[in-house]
Amino acid sequence: MTAGSPLVAALDHAGHRLTGPRRAIADLIAERGASTFTAADLVADVRSRRLGIGRATVFRAIDLLVAVGAVERVDLRTGEHAYVACVPAHHHHVICSRCARTVEIGDLGLGALARDVARRTGYRIDEHRLELHGLCPACQRAVALA
Repeated sequence: MTAGSPLVAALDHAGHRLTGPRRAIADLIAERGASTFTAADLVADVRSRRLGIGRATVFRAIDLLVAVGAVERVDLRTGEHAYVACVPAHHHHVICSRCARTVEIGDLGLGALARDVARRTGYRIDEHRLELHGLCPACQRAVALA
């Protein structure tokens, strides 16, 4: 089993072809663990490892992994966006403002809040997302030591 197997499994489960480039990109993402990454980060990884995968293929693979729920787009405090590998189930993220490490958190009652908002406003709430930004424990220690 490769490091990217959860991402590859998500593609397989969704019925997508498991091409060599998709597997390689999934492995690159899995190597990042809970850290965020940009498409440019992956393109640089592909080039530095001389994998022979084009930029457009990297972008298409990211889009496909987002579509199957194995990767999620997150918005950074800088206004830029990045991606993080995650479980294909509804959840939210806590993102470190310094190192961009993420932690997945569950619903925390937001589903009930969304239903209440729908009831009060008459809107049909189709989805919701919560991103909390702060300093992870490691960065807190580093800041305290500086």
